[in-house]
Amino acid sequence: MRYSDTHKQETRDKVLKAAAKAVRAKGPDGVGVAEIMAEAGLTHGGFYAHFPNKEALIVAAIDEAFGQSGRRFGRATAGMAPAQALAAFVDFYVTLEHRAHPERGCPVAGLSSDLPRQGAPVREAYERGVRRMIERIAGWLPETTPDRDSLAASLVAEMSGTVALSRAISDEAEAGRLLAEARDRIKHRMGIVQ
Repeated sequence: MRYSDTHKQETRDKVLKAAAKAVRAKGPDGVGVAEIMAEAGLTHGGFYAHFPNKEALIVAAIDEAFGQSGRRFGRATAGMAPAQALAAFVDFYVTLEHRAHPERGCPVAGLSSDLPRQGAPVREAYERGVRRMIERIAGWLPETTPDRDSLAASLVAEMSGTVALSRAISDEAEAGRLLAEARDRIKHRMGIVQ
C-alpha cells in the first residue's frame, strides 16, 4: 500500500517529535531507534523510510528540539518590548520547571556535555541552534550595547549552565535557591530588574 506524501510527512513529524523529546531527556547516546519509533507509535522497520541512519535522526531531532524551544520562547515573549522580552525570557528559562523537565527544555542546557563526543553533523546542528538562540537574545539588547553577540553568548552560557548545574543538585530547595539567585543577578546585571 502506497501512502501519500502528506502521510509520510506526518509520520516523519511524529518520529521527530519523539526523537527531540528522547534526545533532550537522555542525550544522543542514551536513545535507540527502536525506542524512538515505539514512542512515535511505529515499528522499527519504518525508520529507514525517513532517515538513512541514527546520526541523521539525531541531527534532525536536535534541529527540531531547537525549533520547538524557539517557538515556545517566541510565544512567551510575543509583543513585548525588547527589555521586557529579555526579562521574561530569563524568568521563563532559569526555573525549577525547566530544571525538572529536560525532555521539553532547551537543548543547550540538556545537551552541551554530550556534544563533544558526537560526530560533526550532530555538533553542527547543535551549533546552528545555539547561534539562533544567541541571535534572538542579541536582538533584545539595546543597539548601543557594545558587542551584543558576545554578551548574548555569555547570557546563554550563564543561563544554560545554571540550569544544568541545578539538575545536578539533588536537593530541590537548594536548586531553587541557585536558580532564583542566578535569575535575579542576571536581570540586575542586564539592568532589567523588575
